[in-house]
Amino acid sequence: MEKQNGQMNAPHPGTNLPPGHLPVYPSAAFQGPPEHTGYPGPQVGYPGPQAGYPGPQAGYPGPQAGYPGPQAGYSIPPAGYSGAGPVGFPVQHQPVYNPPGGPAGVPCMPAPPPPLDCPPGLEYLSQIDQILIHQQIELLEVLTGFETNNRYEIKNSFGQRIYFAAEDTDFCTRNCCGASRPFTMRILDNMGQEVITLERPLKCDSCCFPCCLQEIAIYAPPGVPIGYVIQIWHPCVPRFTIQNERREDVLKIIAPCLLCSCCADVDFEIKSLDEENVVGKISKQWTGFMREAFTDADNFGIQFPLDLDVKMKAVMLGACFLIDFMFFERGGDRE
Repeated sequence: MEKQNGQMNAPHPGTNLPPGHLPVYPSAAFQGPPEHTGYPGPQVGYPGPQAGYPGPQAGYPGPQAGYPGPQAGYSIPPAGYSGAGPVGFPVQHQPVYNPPGGPAGVPCMPAPPPPLDCPPGLEYLSQIDQILIHQQIELLEVLTGFETNNRYEIKNSFGQRIYFAAEDTDFCTRNCCGASRPFTMRILDNMGQEVITLERPLKCDSCCFPCCLQEIAIYAPPGVPIGYVIQIWHPCVPRFTIQNERREDVLKIIAPCLLCSCCADVDFEIKSLDEENVVGKISKQWTGFMREAFTDADNFGIQFPLDLDVKMKAVMLGACFLIDFMFFERGGDRE
């Protein structure tokens, strides 16, 4: 009896040791009391230690008693998962493209699900019936008078940015050819990917040479044509034809007789081929006397049916840029 009490009162390994001494644990041959059936092992679904895991370091206390372990059905995070981050910080789902020189913090339109037969990047146009185009003021151009590459922000009616457009031409072409210059306009989405490309060739814009009329080609994605905008010769009223990728006429654009935008908007009506039905319009918006007189930074609005083909909506966007360069890019001398 005394021997049994001595065993019960004996100190357990690892307790009441002097400082600096590591506990001495029983050997692996220790099987525990008779009713002990061995360690139950990891629960179902527990991944276990990975290959090459060094194991606990010396002095590591190990898991606490009563630790439930991972619950059944718990999904293992993928490799490289960094966790949700510190508490109180939002999780960013995708990066937002901030164009160089553009305003920061502009809200962006979330990408809707793409419809059938929709070029990548044009799904933004499938759920809107209006586009706002704001040309950025270039301070270097205002101060020096040298023409710089045009930049535009393209937004929906809620002010959310859909695209960012940037002209891609060289210095000599811009300053020698002026508003008649050929250009490549690259339109980027909110992720910074080029989704639409506009190509305007060099052509004379004089009404005395109807054999050499203005036009612009629209590609989406870049390299794949989806439509064209062709100028129709007329002695008084500017006219354009909107064509599809097969060069078939689809719509017409009719300009007003007077293109003066003093204190009022200038509307270019988009009509059917028989010119009896108005489908939409491209409006050059009045931006104020100071901006109209001293800069060529213009604002435009495009209206079209909600159920119109997204390709035709993108072609109308290209028509707006062609109209801007033909009639409103010369600053105050033609307004």
